[in-house]
Amino acid sequence: MPEGISALRGGPGLLYVTRTQMRLRHFSLRTEKAYLGWIRRFIRFHGRRHPRDMGNAEVTAFLSHLATARDVSASTQNQALQALLFLYREVLQVNLAWMDQVVRARQSRRLPVVLTDAEVARVMEQLEGSSRLVVQLLYGSGLRLMEALALRTKDIEFTRRELIVRSGKGGKDRVTMLPSALVMPLKQHLAELRRWHERERRENGPGVSMPRGQQRRSPAAPLSWGWLYVFPSSSTCIDPYDGGRVRHHLHPQTVQRTVKQAMRKAGISKPAGCHTFRHCFATRVLENGYDIRTVQELLGHTDVRTTMIYTHVLNRGGRGVLSPLDGLAPTD
Repeated sequence: MPEGISALRGGPGLLYVTRTQMRLRHFSLRTEKAYLGWIRRFIRFHGRRHPRDMGNAEVTAFLSHLATARDVSASTQNQALQALLFLYREVLQVNLAWMDQVVRARQSRRLPVVLTDAEVARVMEQLEGSSRLVVQLLYGSGLRLMEALALRTKDIEFTRRELIVRSGKGGKDRVTMLPSALVMPLKQHLAELRRWHERERRENGPGVSMPRGQQRRSPAAPLSWGWLYVFPSSSTCIDPYDGGRVRHHLHPQTVQRTVKQAMRKAGISKPAGCHTFRHCFATRVLENGYDIRTVQELLGHTDVRTTMIYTHVLNRGGRGVLSPLDGLAPTD
């Protein structure tokens, strides 16, 4: 029986049907993997009972287990809930009253960690090669890590100093800045990449992974220069959609590990990582006097309230209010 769990009482496997429904809705591969993982855990947690035989009590028990025994964050707990709601509503076509009564975890509103200019410079000194370029894009252009890794050569516009972010968070495209300081390093990187690409073509190497449907519309696109990732992986993998061998971009964990090591070498004790450089970008742009709507557009935030959190970490301390202690006249 496909994937080991019967979904529809003798029909295709539950996970197979769930994956099909997500692909019909063009969910990203990361969302697909995450949802399937939570559904597997939910079923195993309840002794492999069929989800049709379970309801509010079982969903609540599973979410409580995640919060108490596994100590997961509120965002992780809510992701698990979204996976289960998708399973019941879209796959099993169950729409019961209890689904709206499931308690959602309340997320804490925490201020982002922001590094000083000196700290950023120290971390940059510990990086080299592709990892350094990726982090410079996070800090200089405000990209998310996956947005930087998913860049294609055609998405860099040197003349207008622009980067085109394709299918960012929420499946949205946007345009952000290309720092002048990165023009020459990126051109040098792309020159080396083109030589490597030409060698790959002579040796009949595999093409790159493509957005769903694009390869069918343009069969030669995976082998073209324009679709090549700016940061391709050194190894190939199996395409999860068609089973062919392809070359993907650098794995995010590769960059994350490198950045963690650079943080330690730079003596940074703050709980910082790759996403911290995006926080630094937003804070610096606001400090430089740009309006919050511009920053919202550059970051790709849907709601300006998400962007406004950076106004609380500007380098002015206490909302720019002068402390009474600092206003005291010096005494002899």
